[in-house]
Amino acid sequence: MTTSRPATPPGAVTIATIAKEVGVSVATVSKVLNGRADVAAHTRARVEASLERHGYRRRSRRRSADAGQVHLVFHEFDNEWAMEIIRGVESVTAPVGVNVVLSQLGGAHRPPQQWLDELLTYPPRGVLFVLCQLGEAQQRQLQRRKIPFVVLDTDSATSASVPTVGSNNFNGGLLAARHLLGLGHRRIGIIAGPQDVLCSRARTAGFRSAHEEAGVGVDPELVRFGSFYVDAGYTYGMELLSTAQRPTAIFAGSDMQAMGVLRAARQLGLDVPGDLSVVGYDNLPVAAWIGPALTTVNQPLRDMAGTATQMLLDLARGVDLPASRVDLVTELIVRETSAPPARTR
Repeated sequence: MTTSRPATPPGAVTIATIAKEVGVSVATVSKVLNGRADVAAHTRARVEASLERHGYRRRSRRRSADAGQVHLVFHEFDNEWAMEIIRGVESVTAPVGVNVVLSQLGGAHRPPQQWLDELLTYPPRGVLFVLCQLGEAQQRQLQRRKIPFVVLDTDSATSASVPTVGSNNFNGGLLAARHLLGLGHRRIGIIAGPQDVLCSRARTAGFRSAHEEAGVGVDPELVRFGSFYVDAGYTYGMELLSTAQRPTAIFAGSDMQAMGVLRAARQLGLDVPGDLSVVGYDNLPVAAWIGPALTTVNQPLRDMAGTATQMLLDLARGVDLPASRVDLVTELIVRETSAPPARTR
């Protein structure tokens, strides 16, 4: 006859329980829970596995509702797009006296473990990730420490279990292309963001959908994937506009790209919107001030950031969220860079 050891009763799991099972000291388990970096990787993995197996959750500590820091983590930031996010976050944190700590991951979309270990050395009130997110094991580390996190993710692809604020990228691409097709354009180029970024693909899918509903084909020679920065708009703008059968309009995946396209058009002696219509994306403040003022898709970045920040502060106070996923609407802002093609006037 065989006997099995009874399962540990719910609520009876302690750090000592975990330490005994793994064969390490209580101090080692405590270091893992506290995010200390001075634990060997294989030992950390065994402790994490035991914590997960037992469903261990650290007892929460009461936190002041008006104190503490929020960490705002970008995959990278070096332009006006990131500044709009920062302004939106501070519109919520400043009135309640919560400080914001900025960091960036050098273009990576997932933080390295060392970065997370250092973060947990001085646990923040909460963490807001912008276009980046944690792996599942990393998520469990924050959850065990009762540190809430929210993702501001314009690609709309996070798990339903992760509180996320995004926007409707497909609709944005659809609106831009419908506008240009409605003006009479039939050779429309698109300069999207990186092909491996879902928001780029979603905007491109909306662009293609508008063509399909209008019965107009998309010329694959007029499709480019690059980055969301000005240099990509300029480089690909020069390529598209230097061909014999150049497009009469270009939809750019960001306002920064659109500015690069406008520079390329000027360099080639093309008038905007007389010879070329241009539509951007984001509706950054500068879009209304450049000459001619840019027609663009409004992605409400400040509202997205403010909504995500409020969700984070609510979670830090122990408030249940009514929804884990919020998508804000995108809309077209028509200004001076779009008009019917010259031959239809």
